[in-house]
Amino acid sequence: MARRVDVLAGLAAELGEANTPWWAVDVTDRAALATAAAEFVERFGVPDVVIANAGISAGTITGEPDDAAQFDRIVRTNLIAMFDTFAPFVAAMKAARGGSLVGIASVAGIRGLPGAGGYSASKAAVVNYLESLRVELRASGVRVVTISPGYVRTPLTARNRYRMPFLLDADDFAARAVRAIDAGRSYAVIPWQMALVARALRLLPNAIFDRLFARAPRKARAAAPTPR
Repeated sequence: MARRVDVLAGLAAELGEANTPWWAVDVTDRAALATAAAEFVERFGVPDVVIANAGISAGTITGEPDDAAQFDRIVRTNLIAMFDTFAPFVAAMKAARGGSLVGIASVAGIRGLPGAGGYSASKAAVVNYLESLRVELRASGVRVVTISPGYVRTPLTARNRYRMPFLLDADDFAARAVRAIDAGRSYAVIPWQMALVARALRLLPNAIFDRLFARAPRKARAAAPTPR
């Protein structure tokens, strides 16, 4: 499920399966998501795994009038759309007492990054939302998995104007994420080196963090957010 019909059709052809299901849907369209989910369950039954991976990013500066809509768009896509992606499947998965809901967060949600308030806020909210959902569904048989990537080579990161340590190719990240999901992990930072960095940042006192990041390179502001 994604917005771009040409990419979806190409992926289905690459997989070589005539019945590969795909839906061209914008995740900010709640009704369209619900319709697609209902169609999937009707055709194929309850899914084993639902992965909410849609995400956009752009620099945002509080007080810049042009950035208000940008901030809203980022939060709607990264956070609210995750809720809307999972919601249509929850009842069926609970009834089946199985399955996994997987949300893609980010290490950018560990601490607020200057110039990326919208993105950092959305990913911090995703981490907490998934934790809430995990506890809610604990006795239902449905697992909730949080995956927090570091830097992954995609169109989203291609515009970054700064060094990206431990940068992973998308296929490498995907393989590691699949292993984390199969292993039943509730939370995973990928790659592991970034997990150490994230943990250290979380432990830094505010005064030190503020001084270190006050002059950090900032994500470019853009007319339209770049998709993952």
